[in-house]
Amino acid sequence: MKRVYREVRVAPSGADWSILLDARTLHTPARKELLLPRRGLADAIAAEWDAQTEKIVPATMPLMQLAATAIDRAALQRGQVIEEIVGYAQTDLVCYRAERPPELVARQSAAWQPLLDWVTLRFDAPLHVTTGIVPKAQAPAAVAAIRGAVQSFDAFGLTALHSATTACGSVVIGLALAERHVNADEAWKVSQVDESFQIEQWGEDAEAAVRRAALKQDIEAAARFMELLQH
Repeated sequence: MKRVYREVRVAPSGADWSILLDARTLHTPARKELLLPRRGLADAIAAEWDAQTEKIVPATMPLMQLAATAIDRAALQRGQVIEEIVGYAQTDLVCYRAERPPELVARQSAAWQPLLDWVTLRFDAPLHVTTGIVPKAQAPAAVAAIRGAVQSFDAFGLTALHSATTACGSVVIGLALAERHVNADEAWKVSQVDESFQIEQWGEDAEAAVRRAALKQDIEAAARFMELLQH
């Protein structure tokens, strides 16, 4: 799609903020008006549109994509999005530990146990740790506590949490990022403990590097979106 607008600006719209491309109000892919709850978020998305050159590249506008998803999906399918996020509690990355080698076992424990301790204290959600890859059911009370935490997010926060959780493979890390217990770089590193260890042992192929870079960008975008929602 070619860029046909010259000016991008932010305008108030009731209690929210909209973005104008010349005189046209920006809409989501589902043709809903892009109404944003924070001026800072609107400014950041407007900057993404203003940075486009002759051709509009959606992949270079991660904040726009998250906002559109919040309006087009999370606001309409809130229950489904919540259950998708909460589902990670049953197979959360930080709960599944290697049996060997000792170096990886120690690295996993050092990176992940503090997060499990935090989620226990913060949300009263103690999650069981196991070894291997066979799923181990978590206590219903712990899952319910995670659900309660997730349900506190509005559509915009829920969308960012969903993106962070899926990129990290962990609702624990996603919640820690949302609560500013970890930053984007820390979330990325703790979510990549296994992969980083394997790369140290065997190296990294080009396809895996591209996939890891995309996940890192998703985490960074979700973290920035969360931050902009809080200001």
